[in-house]
Amino acid sequence: MANKKRTDDITPPEVPEVQEVQVKRPNLVVISEKENSKARWFVVHVYSGHENKVALTLKQRAETLQLTDKIISVLIPTQEKIQIKRGQRKTVSEKIFPGYMLVQLELTDDAWLAVRTTQGVTGFVGVGAKPKPLPKHEVEAIKQYMSQAAPQYKADYTEGEAIRIVDGPFNDFLGTVKTIDEAKGKVEVLVNIFGRETPVQLDFLQVKKV
Repeated sequence: MANKKRTDDITPPEVPEVQEVQVKRPNLVVISEKENSKARWFVVHVYSGHENKVALTLKQRAETLQLTDKIISVLIPTQEKIQIKRGQRKTVSEKIFPGYMLVQLELTDDAWLAVRTTQGVTGFVGVGAKPKPLPKHEVEAIKQYMSQAAPQYKADYTEGEAIRIVDGPFNDFLGTVKTIDEAKGKVEVLVNIFGRETPVQLDFLQVKKV
């Protein structure tokens, strides 16, 4: 008789975090598939680090309050960067404007109130009692900036920080970060050679924190 697998040995599936539910893309939460010609993009200030959670809370409120014809979508401007951390290379989405998100809505009193009173929202950005929509050319510029093909590098180091070289001719040398070039993923390190500090340019993967 075959041994039956114990039910307590079965690992339950991981439950995704709340901010990842119903997000079609990491930076876009679609609230309504219907188009609204009167809808415009507005900048909303939220608690930094809670942008995705606030966006989904707003989506739920719009559905509950039956305002999906007025509140259309939420855009959280992000850009992909290659992060080198502990010798590992991975692509991460970094928020371009931490603490801000763009909400596409028709600015009626009920839609404005729904957004303004959503948990985590601190207010609309703009001068005066009535918020101003973001000009179309600024919205397009942000979208184009987000979709740039070549991801940038994100440094895990700071200038003046002590590091150890882990690859190349100077493997196992200690050095100090002089300059960082995130665009190329390079770091210039001051290495003590022959009793003097000599600058050496290395790839992010060739160094790690001490």
